Amino acid sequence: MKICEDLRRAVLQAAIQGKLTEQKAEDGTAEDLLKEIRKEKAKLIAEEKIKKEKALPPIKDDEKPFDIPENWVWVRLGKIGYFVRGNGIKRAETTETGKPCIRYGQMYTTFKNSFTQSQSFVPDKIFERSVKVHKNDILMALTGENNVDIALAVAYMGDDEIAMGGDMTKFTHIIDPMYIVCVINSAFAISYKSKLATGNIIVHISNDKLASIPFPLPPLAEQHRIVERVDALMSKIDELEKIENELEAMKKKFPGDLRDALLQAAIQGKLTEQKAEDGTAEDLLKEIRKEKAKLIADGKIKQEKVLPPIKDDEKPFDIPENWVWVRLGDVCETNIGLTYKPSDISKNGTLVLRSSNIQKGKIDYKDSVYVSTSVPNSALINKGDILICVRNGSRKLVGKSAIVDKDGMAFGAFMAKIHSNYIKNRYIQYYIESHVFRGGLDGVGTETINQITQKMLKESLIPLPPLAEQHRIVERLNELLPLCEAMKGQEE
Repeated sequence: MKICEDLRRAVLQAAIQGKLTEQKAEDGTAEDLLKEIRKEKAKLIAEEKIKKEKALPPIKDDEKPFDIPENWVWVRLGKIGYFVRGNGIKRAETTETGKPCIRYGQMYTTFKNSFTQSQSFVPDKIFERSVKVHKNDILMALTGENNVDIALAVAYMGDDEIAMGGDMTKFTHIIDPMYIVCVINSAFAISYKSKLATGNIIVHISNDKLASIPFPLPPLAEQHRIVERVDALMSKIDELEKIENELEAMKKKFPGDLRDALLQAAIQGKLTEQKAEDGTAEDLLKEIRKEKAKLIADGKIKQEKVLPPIKDDEKPFDIPENWVWVRLGDVCETNIGLTYKPSDISKNGTLVLRSSNIQKGKIDYKDSVYVSTSVPNSALINKGDILICVRNGSRKLVGKSAIVDKDGMAFGAFMAKIHSNYIKNRYIQYYIESHVFRGGLDGVGTETINQITQKMLKESLIPLPPLAEQHRIVERLNELLPLCEAMKGQEE
């Protein structure tokens, strides 16, 4: 439960126990007020404006849940007013204009503690036959989905007469309406109503049962002070709740934000020490170029188009002096998967990895498919290679990756492999998971399909450290990132 919810309940409870206000001798006593109420009800009965009600039993000491000030009094709710149940107004009978009305469902979805204007209307004919609600009446739903919310109180504070639908009741009285709302919506009254309600799927409560609720009655002047004090405190709690919600959102985002920050720091060289004995990434790059030239000369790989040089304004941040910015295609082999026809799918043959096989950074072989056709080496992926989703209807899934743990599998047209004999593949994968790589995806794709092209993969920038530091970065992230996942798991 949130802190602000607890505070609201605590404020209401303190209010109806007389703990938020001063009791003043000049207020008189609640007994004096009760005499006025009895006199008013007797007058209404004599004028035949209301019917004489059944006598309510006195409140026993064991029914009083807490002590109240000496000038207050415990009474049954029915003693200080009277209930009138509404009659049915169907949804189909409501209109966009006409006479104002309220239906019971709006008690849960539209109004809070009070309202001044209705949001539904009915034709004149339906309005005339309906029970009317007037200013200061308290409305309660007699039907609901659970015991906790049954008969929550809402005060009507508007000047216009409005019609009331069925499955709800109005409580008419001569005291402060918002004080009644405080009591009826307090934890004490909610608990009491829950025990009176019946039903499982649909919960019901009656006017007679509501009339039996014990009610802590203060003098009228103190009721007004209580309402003012509650309003002031609830306003402060509303402000606090905004902060609480922001903190809750930050708390939920924190593991993911921390993970992103760690990846960013790692590929900026801020998690590891740069050591002179590592040499420089320029030395590593020379070795990579030399090895690639040999493979081309031996006919093992094809000569590729020269990638454009990296301009200074392309570099998103500074890197250590012994690192170097390179394009991914300079240090890795990248290939997009093949498209397979439905007729190629079989129960055996070559296993084809698809986007669904990448789950939480690992390969999941559940629901794998096979193809019976011959697959060229360029479309095979082997242990240690990186598999990346390059096309998907969901932009969020584009760029998810995993390191393959088996040899000789194929991969589909929505996938790509990244292979390198020269640098640590786990370092490359961490780079792919970072915002540096994902930031280059902005504006990619259409409304329905998002994709990373072969050109984009090859031209993507990657900060390259010496090989020894790549190992240290991977080791450090392997230690820290599981902590983020553990924090995320606790939130979920």
